[in-house]
Amino acid sequence: MASSDLGPLGAKDGAPVNFNWVLPGLTPLLLPWLAILGLLALKPNRNAVAWLIWLPPGCVLALTVRPLFALPSGADFMADAIVALALGLAAVWLLAGYLRRQQGFLTFLCVLGALMGSSLLAAAVRASGTGMDVEVFQAGILLAFGVGVTAAALGLDGWICRHHYRPLALYPWLFVSLSGIWLLLTAPFFLIALVASGGRIALSEFFGPVLTAAVVNFVVLLPFLILSSATPFYRNRLKALLHVIPEAPPPLNAPAPEANLKP
Repeated sequence: MASSDLGPLGAKDGAPVNFNWVLPGLTPLLLPWLAILGLLALKPNRNAVAWLIWLPPGCVLALTVRPLFALPSGADFMADAIVALALGLAAVWLLAGYLRRQQGFLTFLCVLGALMGSSLLAAAVRASGTGMDVEVFQAGILLAFGVGVTAAALGLDGWICRHHYRPLALYPWLFVSLSGIWLLLTAPFFLIALVASGGRIALSEFFGPVLTAAVVNFVVLLPFLILSSATPFYRNRLKALLHVIPEAPPPLNAPAPEANLKP
């Protein structure tokens, strides 16, 4: 923001104009990251490995400014929605132990609520300095769709691999789930547009954006999946989010193996 101080003769009289440039406040941008820092203070997260949660949202933030996420002109709201979703996922991973319930559907609802609340809060705080405009509204709608699809995909994959945690199968199944849910979610809008246009909309104009949304959604989730595969600490968090049945420990009264006694 710039403010000008005019001399006594005014700008029209040739007086110099002094501009005082003020940098935008960094607080709205830092608050979501400080919230993650606060979640790290929770007792279940008091572990050195827990601090690795900074890596996934950091990677997503870096990717939004790289050619991988090259956005068309006037679509900066997409980058805001992507980063907000990543910050929401970081919060959900840190709260996974609190979100798991006895029933899978209740776990899904808790994950959906936590992801929706944390992601929208991150987006709202980041946009607080710009005020409500069309881009903020578009980012909110896109983020709400992304949150719903992500939570539904995690719940569906948890149901698919309920009895066994198979990370190699989880990755492709998650991408398929994301693609299918995005397809089902946007199909009614495509049909309405198809009828309104008299059938003059090419299928590529529908499947192209749907596939792009699924790929971006998967790329946002991928750093969290890699982190969960690499560390037992976050692997247990992912199992809680997927509502995978934990492996039963061996019974305490199990008979000990017989020793081979030599005569």
